[in-house]
Amino acid sequence: MAALSSVAAPLRVATWNINSVRLRAPLLAGVVEALDPDVLCLQETKTPDEHFPHEAAAALGYEHRVITGMKGYNGVAVLSRHPLTVLPDGQDWCGKGDCRHLGVSVDLPGGPVEVHNFYVPAGGDVPDPAVNPKFAHKLDFVAEVTAWTAGRGQARRAVLVGDLNIAPMEHDVWSHKQMAGVVSHTPVEVEAITRWQEAGNWYDALRHFVPAEEKLYTWWSYRAKDWRAANRGRRLDHVWVSQDLAPGLKRHAVLKDARDWVQTSDHVPVLVEVAV
Repeated sequence: MAALSSVAAPLRVATWNINSVRLRAPLLAGVVEALDPDVLCLQETKTPDEHFPHEAAAALGYEHRVITGMKGYNGVAVLSRHPLTVLPDGQDWCGKGDCRHLGVSVDLPGGPVEVHNFYVPAGGDVPDPAVNPKFAHKLDFVAEVTAWTAGRGQARRAVLVGDLNIAPMEHDVWSHKQMAGVVSHTPVEVEAITRWQEAGNWYDALRHFVPAEEKLYTWWSYRAKDWRAANRGRRLDHVWVSQDLAPGLKRHAVLKDARDWVQTSDHVPVLVEVAV
């Protein structure tokens, strides 16, 4: 990993699958109070652009916002305290126009930093692309993103976040043995996300702080009556940084208490602070 300038300033980037930004806009204040992110990336906003709650975001200090949404499904947004420019090579993944990616350049005193916010398809329940179109779409999506990533070359001064809907490592799930045949942790998905990560030479920022042999979750199902007691979680939400930023990683936070908030998402916010 390349050396980082001693004068680099910290940048706090958070990601959260909010599962309806209009329903849960009041919860954003709790995220800001707990994590104080400079850039907040949201997934599953589930609203067309004209109904996005801009006032709530602005009231929390996020004067710069880039959004792409649709009624009832998908949607991603980037909220920032710093000026944003939409990157010119945005893609319509798999030709579906389903609002699953935003790439922006964040204007910072030390130079711009790319931030990519992804919402990967969940893939349904049956891990067989021959019989489950949702799983086939998921694999096609990741393959297409991987090819695009490889074509762009090694990531530089960049951060990639989002609900990637894959828990690749053994301790990213509550039971590797029992989850190996379950969508999100199947071998074909693990191989796919690994190829994607390698295509951009991305560095797993969360596992920088939490060793691979330790459990790490960001999602707990709504189906559990007592999610804390069961603790059958998965790490579906990720933060990757380019290799040149990796030496500047300062801290991370997984806001587990957010899973107990009233009418909350089944995902919790995740933050990484990195010197840029």
